[in-house]
Amino acid sequence: MPHHAHRAVDFFAHGALPAPRMTTAQAEFVAARHLGLTARATALGSQQDANFLLLADDGTALAILKIANPAFGPVEVEAQDTAADLIAAAHPELRVATVLRHCDGSPRRTTVDTGGGPAVARLLRHLPGGPLTGSRHLSPGTVAAMGAITAKVGNALRDFRHPGLDRVLQWDLRHASRVVAELAEYIDEPDRRTAVRTATAHAWAEVDNHAAALPSQAVHLDLTDDNLIRSLDGHPPKPDGIIDFGDLTTSWAVSELAVSLSSMLHHDGVEPHHVLPAVRAFHAVRPLSAQEAEVVWPLVVLRAAVLVASGHHQACVDEDNAYATAALDHEWLIFEQATRLPHQVMTRLVKDAIGAADASAWADGPARTVAPTPAVAPTPAAAPAHRLLRGVTATDITTLDLSTGADSMDHGAWLAADTEHRQARAALADGASVVATHYAQARLTRAPALSAESPATVPTGIDLWLGRAVVAQAPAAGEVLAAAPGRVEIAYGARVLTLSFPDTVKPVVDAGRTARAGEDLAVLPAGASVHVALLPAGGPLVPRLVRPEYAAGWLALTADPGPLLGLPAAGRAEPADLLARRGAVFATVQEHYYADPPRIERGWRHHLLSVEGRSYLDIVNNVTPLGHAHPRVEKAVARQLRRLNTNSRFHYASVVEFTERLASLLPEPLDTVFLVNSGSEAVDLGLRLAVGATGQHDVVAVREAYHGWTHASDAVSTSLQDNPNALATRPSWVHTVDSPNAYRGRHRGVRAACYGPEAAAVVDELAASGRPAGAFVSETFYGNAGGVALPDGYLAEVYAAVRRHGGLAVADEVQVGYGRLGQWFWGFEQQQVVPDVVCVAKAMGNGHPLGAVITSKAVADRYRDQGYFFSSTGGSPVSSVVGLTVLDTLRDEDLQGNAVRVGGRLKSRLLALAADYGVIGAVHGSGLYLGLELVRDRGTLEPATEETAELCDRLLDLGVVVQPTGDHLNILKIKPPLCIDAAAVDFFADMLDRALEELGHGG
Repeated sequence: MPHHAHRAVDFFAHGALPAPRMTTAQAEFVAARHLGLTARATALGSQQDANFLLLADDGTALAILKIANPAFGPVEVEAQDTAADLIAAAHPELRVATVLRHCDGSPRRTTVDTGGGPAVARLLRHLPGGPLTGSRHLSPGTVAAMGAITAKVGNALRDFRHPGLDRVLQWDLRHASRVVAELAEYIDEPDRRTAVRTATAHAWAEVDNHAAALPSQAVHLDLTDDNLIRSLDGHPPKPDGIIDFGDLTTSWAVSELAVSLSSMLHHDGVEPHHVLPAVRAFHAVRPLSAQEAEVVWPLVVLRAAVLVASGHHQACVDEDNAYATAALDHEWLIFEQATRLPHQVMTRLVKDAIGAADASAWADGPARTVAPTPAVAPTPAAAPAHRLLRGVTATDITTLDLSTGADSMDHGAWLAADTEHRQARAALADGASVVATHYAQARLTRAPALSAESPATVPTGIDLWLGRAVVAQAPAAGEVLAAAPGRVEIAYGARVLTLSFPDTVKPVVDAGRTARAGEDLAVLPAGASVHVALLPAGGPLVPRLVRPEYAAGWLALTADPGPLLGLPAAGRAEPADLLARRGAVFATVQEHYYADPPRIERGWRHHLLSVEGRSYLDIVNNVTPLGHAHPRVEKAVARQLRRLNTNSRFHYASVVEFTERLASLLPEPLDTVFLVNSGSEAVDLGLRLAVGATGQHDVVAVREAYHGWTHASDAVSTSLQDNPNALATRPSWVHTVDSPNAYRGRHRGVRAACYGPEAAAVVDELAASGRPAGAFVSETFYGNAGGVALPDGYLAEVYAAVRRHGGLAVADEVQVGYGRLGQWFWGFEQQQVVPDVVCVAKAMGNGHPLGAVITSKAVADRYRDQGYFFSSTGGSPVSSVVGLTVLDTLRDEDLQGNAVRVGGRLKSRLLALAADYGVIGAVHGSGLYLGLELVRDRGTLEPATEETAELCDRLLDLGVVVQPTGDHLNILKIKPPLCIDAAAVDFFADMLDRALEELGHGG
């Protein structure tokens, strides 16, 4: 048959399809002789075709030379080129590898001879940027973009018809079961071969149930990380290009999504739940039908099985194909991840992701996009004819709250290994007959303090502790499915009731018979621990505890056994709309960390704890220097609240004791204290004091600084991230000087010594113009810029200048004061100066709103010229007691010393990472006020803003809370509670190392 005559390819009839054999010299000849393009060829990988990048002499990419497998003729190639043109026309925002054309519009393609027969060769548009292939972690935005592109392609090809689509390919998931059956024998390892066959059988059975209802259409069928091209300006990388239409055919439309999802699963740190953003994005563009949602994950499993079987087959029949051989490891990783969970679990999560977890979410008629369903209560068991424990009523049962919000978790109790048993035994000692845990309620007790992966905290059943002997009885008639020492299983409706108890207890029923309602199952002794669960009949094995990301899928397979005990069914799950409710009533300008933040409801020391039972390492919280929920502060506050809390006009001891103590920490002549509620108020008051004392209304401030949100503190704030128009909207009385940043400022390195004289010159010029500055305000250690130390002698020079003209020096110690710098209690000590006014807050109250301004008596007394000063809660009895307690604890626990020791350890680890990762431009700071600055180029210092945001998101996934700072948001602000220990900073450094590697910053 001539090559131009169409012959539909059937993989099962044709057999192996080794890639055409062609050298780079032959490719260059074909391009020049037959396609009119003289170029240098570089071979590209392909499983069944031969691809070459054609380059000009200067290295510019000109085109892709694609030589199709000889099995595919001109009709199929024409279909591929037409499909590419269709997508490009429908979605101009996408770059598509369309065929290059002659001036007359005809495609630049020809037929050439290969060792395997004649093959179609053509020139395709080269898309710069490179594919998403490789092991780099895929961030949620990248995953979502892949899903959206997949949907757009599906929409564009929905009505496409062409004879070249009529072929039987091994990649068509309609034939997956048959492909695996024929090729699995090529998998060398017996265990892997069996696993692939078993997974295929289970997944195919599920797909076959819905196959008749699945719409079919033209599909690209290979929209994987290999064939989606990165945007040229994407940070982090996101796809906007499509290549390789070689697998174009007609198949189930939903296969397009399944193929794309499977390709994500081999990337570093990606597990099944990470691909759900792609499902949501796909559904938003091209809604899935109910039947399609049911088969998405089974098709992912089938794709993975086909990849493994086909990969081994291709490596066997095409031994010289390095591309096919190299793919074997990541294809197996895809299979492992695809089968990591039962497909029923992932199907529920897919349906949750598109808002269709309940059948009621599906409307009759065409598929449509639906809003996410609200969180629903777990499925309760049907009402029993007899309670499971004879003679035990709900009033005899004490339920054990092990959640993040439980009072019993206070003071770090969740960290003790025996917390659950200890609390249960205490309840029994108090008279409870039975103690029971909650079904589906995340247990904080199962959370390790430091963990790169969320722990399994969500129970799929109920644990019981018995205070007296009881008889377990059949709640309804049902077949006894298993009865052995320590275990009974009995059918209960569509599920299986399982009871697990000590092996010393033998059931009193036999397996294989039907137990009557109320019949004895086992006699359980006092002191026994019992686990009760309602599990799927004939379904997958369900763990007793599951990870929160997958809990909705696992719980859908189970039911709440509480009603069998006489307990009310588990309540509604945590509200999914809490963030939306926040946005509706809480002014959105008050932003929150992260686009999809965990719900944090507890803190302990340097840990933040979510309602899902996950412990996050807190690297950002300089508000709580003692650590979260410090018992000493809690006790002091509670004691004072029991006695008195009023305003500071009343006469009481604590305000005197606290202000005396605070003033004693400052050098002379700083001996007089004002108490307020925040850093913003402190800076505002500090400026008013300076202006009032001097009678000079102009203020000099440093650029790239943040001082607060009040009128005066905002006026001197020049951080572009806090206010993009900061420099343009300053009032006329504010004058700014250069940011004295020795790393990325105008003067760098040794030339940073120029900042001081230049700033002093600005002060002198103001005075010469008749507007002498009443104040110079600055952070004493450049906190907002990421913990950058001011150049040596900077403050001494500027302070001298402002004082020379009758002004005062105002030091903002809000972020860096109170021992955070380790070597110095106050930041101004590092500069060897004494300010005229010191503003402090944050650390003072360990989370309680407390701020202070400390100055000389002479300056303080001049405030009376402006009236009187009063702050209702500034200096209240509670605030004063908190302030004293914080100072006592800082001293008694040597937290400033800890900042030296642990901060030094952390900085050493960060410097070591900087040697390994070029994206780390600098490690700033001192003690436990550090900044890790990320750049795209160490020469130009181009800020790595988007990379920093991506890194923060990945670190959150790895159990670390950290955020960016600086005008370019490219610096990790590292300012944890001062109680942080060596194990925690090592964990942070390890996770940072891992995240940088996973995100492609190594090498």
